[in-house]
Amino acid sequence: MRMAPQKNIVVLGAGMVGAVMAEDLAQEKTFAVTVADRDPEALTALARRARVKTVVADLSKTATVKQLIKPADLVVGAVPGFLGFQTLKTVIEAGKNFADIAFMPEDCLELDGLARRHKVTAVVDCGVAPGMSNALLGKYNAEFDTFEEALILVGGLPRIRTWPYEYKAPFSPIDVLEEYTRPARYVRNGKVVTMPALSEPELVDLPGVGTLEAFNTDGLRSLIKTIDCPDMKEKTLRYPGHIELMRVLRETGFFSPKPIDVKGVKVAPLDLTTKLLFPLWKLQPGEEEFTVMRVQCTGVKGKKRTRHTWDLLDRFDPKTGYSSMARTTGFPNVIMARLIVDGTFREHGVFPPERFGGNPVIFKALDTGLKKRGVIFTHREENL
Repeated sequence: MRMAPQKNIVVLGAGMVGAVMAEDLAQEKTFAVTVADRDPEALTALARRARVKTVVADLSKTATVKQLIKPADLVVGAVPGFLGFQTLKTVIEAGKNFADIAFMPEDCLELDGLARRHKVTAVVDCGVAPGMSNALLGKYNAEFDTFEEALILVGGLPRIRTWPYEYKAPFSPIDVLEEYTRPARYVRNGKVVTMPALSEPELVDLPGVGTLEAFNTDGLRSLIKTIDCPDMKEKTLRYPGHIELMRVLRETGFFSPKPIDVKGVKVAPLDLTTKLLFPLWKLQPGEEEFTVMRVQCTGVKGKKRTRHTWDLLDRFDPKTGYSSMARTTGFPNVIMARLIVDGTFREHGVFPPERFGGNPVIFKALDTGLKKRGVIFTHREENL
């Protein structure tokens, strides 16, 4: 019996999330996986674990990305957010299907028309949040007659709290700083409201974790345009006390990219801050952390008003050594990558997860695929 030809999968980025996705995809015998990154050590470590080809490359260069993806049947994106929009545009213009998790500051939907013209399927923001949070809002946007309110609470935290920050960055640290500086948009009474990042702090109690701080972040992103719900908000979770530390640093100017004069030398405060902070925020090999998320959707179907609450508490996996945040972010994207490759999802355009969360077949594939990988949501429904 003749074997079907292998599909060429190109993964852009071999960081914490990129490595998880590459290893997962490499388990598929029908996939030939190539991983590109500028860090040869990360690539070497990945090649020891998974059946992948590696390429040292600077993914900030458009010409390099174009060359890398020429043989690809599908491209998987795991670049930092500041490269996300540029990479998405490059992949679409090359006519390649894309499954991406980059936390880009730009509006990815601006490229929807371009993707349609090039007959490209581009799934974006397909992590945990943004990602599964979006898919859940998409699910209830399709099910409710009237969608009244949505709340997303999410955070990735170290199990052991260590002074002074009681925090470690479970994904790209530069993207973490965006959560502390990028103005937060949410929807209140049907209108888009913009608040400073780190604003409206509150304490919340979550099962298995205890009390955490929640603060406004710009996590709704595409949901503001795609979901018809008059009240939507996303908040990030940290251990109590972390917000005030970040506010002090921000208001003092440590997160500013604008250079200042220091004894005749121009220095960007952000460059100094990242140089000092990131080593302290780096997860060490085997260091235990967890991902916690709650998504609440309230609405009316027929004459019945209900609230659906989905909780996730996922912990570091000592068997693989991969962080919880890397797994919970990477797994939804590789599930969607497979659905694109096998033709289950073949629509053309740019698709944040809420645009397919209302499809029962797709949502079931995501939920089942995550459970298979040990990422389990609990769900409860309340009559109001």
